[in-house]
Amino acid sequence: MADLKWAPSDVMEPIRRFLDGDLTFSSIRVEQYMEGDSMVVKAELPGIDPEQDLDVSVADGMLQIKAERQEKSEHKAKNSYRSEFRYGSFNRSIALPPGAREEDITAQYKDGVLEVRAPAKEPSESGEKRKIRIDHS
Repeated sequence: MADLKWAPSDVMEPIRRFLDGDLTFSSIRVEQYMEGDSMVVKAELPGIDPEQDLDVSVADGMLQIKAERQEKSEHKAKNSYRSEFRYGSFNRSIALPPGAREEDITAQYKDGVLEVRAPAKEPSESGEKRKIRIDHS
């Protein structure tokens, strides 16, 4: 059974976005919990290409998830034509737990869900931004 813990960053996220000037709340929905010694973050990101439209990185103790989505549909009939498109950028910053091992963070994209695992066994001293590879199937 997963060791579930409350994450205070979830409560503060809307306030932080408001103070940063993000009034649209176009954020990525996430589920965040501790499982053993690892933080697990699951993000809903259906309909994107993880190789082109998704960026996962860590810097200064923060996990950064950024995604872009573009959708276009055309409806042609004998006497009519309709074209619709939607697009947007989404991002989410999540504090890594104390002792997170940035070099061991993994990410996997499957069936529209991004899962990031951040082991937290030893303190990390790295302050550099590091891009996380995303495995997908």
